[in-house]
Amino acid sequence: MSRFFSIEVAKDYFNFASAHFLIFPDGQREPLHGHNYQVSVTLEGEIDHAGVVLDFITFKPLVKQVCDALDHRTLIQTESPVVKVHRRGKEIEVRYKTQRLLLPRQDVILLPLVNTSTELLAEHVADQIRRAVRKKFPHARIRSMEVGVEEARGQRGMFRGEF
Repeated sequence: MSRFFSIEVAKDYFNFASAHFLIFPDGQREPLHGHNYQVSVTLEGEIDHAGVVLDFITFKPLVKQVCDALDHRTLIQTESPVVKVHRRGKEIEVRYKTQRLLLPRQDVILLPLVNTSTELLAEHVADQIRRAVRKKFPHARIRSMEVGVEEARGQRGMFRGEF
């Protein structure tokens, strides 16, 4: 019989407050606005000699660090074919059609995404967590990861992938 094990962390402090905008499928841009995002993470893998997939106590700070890096920033997608981003010294200029946003560089996180949807933010968060876990727990035998990014209660984007 196959045995599968996983851990899930979804703490209240796995959050970040960020501004963003989406480009809709019809090409329209939604207004710049913000969310108080909540993050959850599930890791599936083999248990170690102590009987755990990963130690909660040392794993949770890694998730918090990833969330903290996105907190109180404006998230800008740099891979969108219709959004142009220019770095101008201490400012970031964002252009969409004839619209122009000028933001302080320190307030912006440039993300290599085509859009800042919750689904793609979940994938970005997963990538950051994957890097941190591989560095901190090189012997962990994790097979897959699922990350949820909730932008409003009961409304979240999910990413699931191989570890």
